[in-house]
Amino acid sequence: MNHSFRTLSLVASLSAAGLLAACGGGGGGSSPPPGTLGVSMTDAPACGYDAVNVTVRAVRVHQSSSAGENDGGWATITLPVPKKINLLNLTNGVLEELGQTSLAAGHYTQLRLVLDPNNGNSMANSVILTTTPTNTTEISLDTPSAVQSGIKLTNQFEVLSNQRVDLVLDFDACKSIVTKGSGAYALKPVITVIPTVMNGIDGYVNTSLLSSNVMVSAQQNGVVVRSTVPDTAGKFTLARLAPGNYDVVITADGRATAVIGTVPVASTSSRVDVSTSAAPIVLQTSATRNIGGTVLLSPSSTTEVGYVAAQQTFAAGPKVTVKYRGADISNGTYSLASLPTAAPQYGQYSATLPITLTTQTTTTPGTGKYLLEASALGYVTQTNASVDLTPADQSGIDFTLVK
Repeated sequence: MNHSFRTLSLVASLSAAGLLAACGGGGGGSSPPPGTLGVSMTDAPACGYDAVNVTVRAVRVHQSSSAGENDGGWATITLPVPKKINLLNLTNGVLEELGQTSLAAGHYTQLRLVLDPNNGNSMANSVILTTTPTNTTEISLDTPSAVQSGIKLTNQFEVLSNQRVDLVLDFDACKSIVTKGSGAYALKPVITVIPTVMNGIDGYVNTSLLSSNVMVSAQQNGVVVRSTVPDTAGKFTLARLAPGNYDVVITADGRATAVIGTVPVASTSSRVDVSTSAAPIVLQTSATRNIGGTVLLSPSSTTEVGYVAAQQTFAAGPKVTVKYRGADISNGTYSLASLPTAAPQYGQYSATLPITLTTQTTTTPGTGKYLLEASALGYVTQTNASVDLTPADQSGIDFTLVK
């Protein structure tokens, strides 16, 4: 997710002959034998929802990244029965395997994920929210026709004769669910194709944090690459990361932020521990405050969403995103809640555990202060260099993004 701001998998079966015909394969025995395509899904946490449900009906595959939905040459893979999936069950590297299919050998550059529409009282796509301590409510997600005809994913992959290729689709539920005014919600899918082989960063947080909306993310220069929530034992896995160095950021309501810097992921199969069950990560308590305002797009857009990230930079370390949210698509309002005012903790990665976390009083823009970054696809990013939460909540922090 290249905005600062985890998939559903799907695959079904079609006959090899039908796929070959759909992709232009020929007869006479001259075409090479088909390969096999498998598709799976995983997800990132969803920013406070109890469930995020999407119903997958089909996946379409094409060799041209610019092919329109009505162009020829598509191979359509239809699930036998549309599958309703709660994305929040797919954290910590869990995959939803939806099947596999024969596919004509060749170079492919586009996938389209096709969802079932909501129909009357049937909520194919929905969110579930806690409304009182003992009650939840299910709210239908507005799914535009473009989503129902297929969410376009541009990704190149090669299908070789008699070989298998697997794709994992990372459905970022937090960025994909946006408010639409008056208690309504819309689905604006943010999906990336990520490595299939299981690698990543593992660790534990203290179980006392589990009731406080704890979230763990792997970031690079403040960009959230992967995020997850710990399981009931406090264990977390930031899975399927491209090789490189990552900053692990841990946040929770009523707690100071903690960061472990420069965690190395050496290969597509390496696993790195940053804490253990015997010495889990503990976050210090902190007062919290809120930031609110608007993100307006000029010119306005019916497809793009503005996002706001609250960031801090360590004097001897990285820039990190503490919280991010999408703006309401009807009026542009946003709210970043429960931002800690206490100084964050930081520790440089070491293979020798536990890693010592020390309080950082020399962050930019300063303790209890945040740099706000507003962005939208196709628009120029804007920043507010210093929003001070030490005296009170801050409202009216507004942005207008231009092309």
